[in-house]
Amino acid sequence: MYDRQTEGQHPGRGHKVPRGEGEHLLFGGMEVLVRASAESTGGAFTVLEEINPIDVPLHVHRDRDELFFVLEGEHVFTVGDSEYEAAPGDLLFGPRGVPHAQRRVVPRVGRILTLFSPAGFEGFFRELAAADARGEADGVFMGRLAARYSAEWR
Repeated sequence: MYDRQTEGQHPGRGHKVPRGEGEHLLFGGMEVLVRASAESTGGAFTVLEEINPIDVPLHVHRDRDELFFVLEGEHVFTVGDSEYEAAPGDLLFGPRGVPHAQRRVVPRVGRILTLFSPAGFEGFFRELAAADARGEADGVFMGRLAARYSAEWR
């Protein structure tokens, strides 16, 4: 993994990622911190921390479950036909194949840990950050990128 704490470690071994550390990815004024990746978990899951988040429109993952744990702020999640208000300490589950979205009650305020299972969706954010840095993260790019990671915007 990229992190000095876990670099070169076998995925089957335990490791620690200290608070605030991980792979920092920037795009659209948002920061995502990769806390656990396919590389560090042997493909089991990915954990991302959203910092200075943006709202996420309705989308669906065809082959990944998504779990959200609210760390800070007030959020509203839509999962299927249900809407949930969420505060720090609340946990929500978005099963694969079910459309979901999230927004912040106060725009760009809050932090969320998001777990994807199986792992690999961190690649979407890596590619998005790289494209954003090159000024290429337009709607066409986003659609193709989402499709490559078995996701679809609704």
